[in-house]
Amino acid sequence: MKKLALAATAALTIATAPAMAEGGIRIGVLTCGIGSGIGYIITSTKEIDCVFNPSKGGKRERYSGKIRKVGLDLGVTHQSSVAWAVFAPGSVKRGSLEGYYSGVSAEVTVAVGLGANVLLGGFKHSINLQPLSIEAQTGLNVTAAITGLKLDFAGR
Repeated sequence: MKKLALAATAALTIATAPAMAEGGIRIGVLTCGIGSGIGYIITSTKEIDCVFNPSKGGKRERYSGKIRKVGLDLGVTHQSSVAWAVFAPGSVKRGSLEGYYSGVSAEVTVAVGLGANVLLGGFKHSINLQPLSIEAQTGLNVTAAITGLKLDFAGR
């Protein structure tokens, strides 16, 4: 089962990355810490704190919010982290990553695990978040879900 979930995660990442990159230019990297939590079979909600580092050296931006998964999400995870490459149609103003994102997630964790979340949303649904690296987490969990992310601009 672990090999199947890892293969699904890798396939999801590989299959969606080129398509999403075509929708814009890479404007930076969003790195997030995700709080610990319990998956209740069909849903989970966790707090998220993020830092956006623009590619062209602009000011760092902080975001906070929640990530919610609906689908198979069973188990317990400790704090985890994920990094997304951020793509947009062009340059964006400070705080433009604020908003709602949706997409898909695949994760498997047995002590130490991997996952990927591919999301689309933000300003006029024009911002793509695609995995820059696989999510790293600890715990015991398996997830194949529709994912929603709400980001609130918290400033610098």
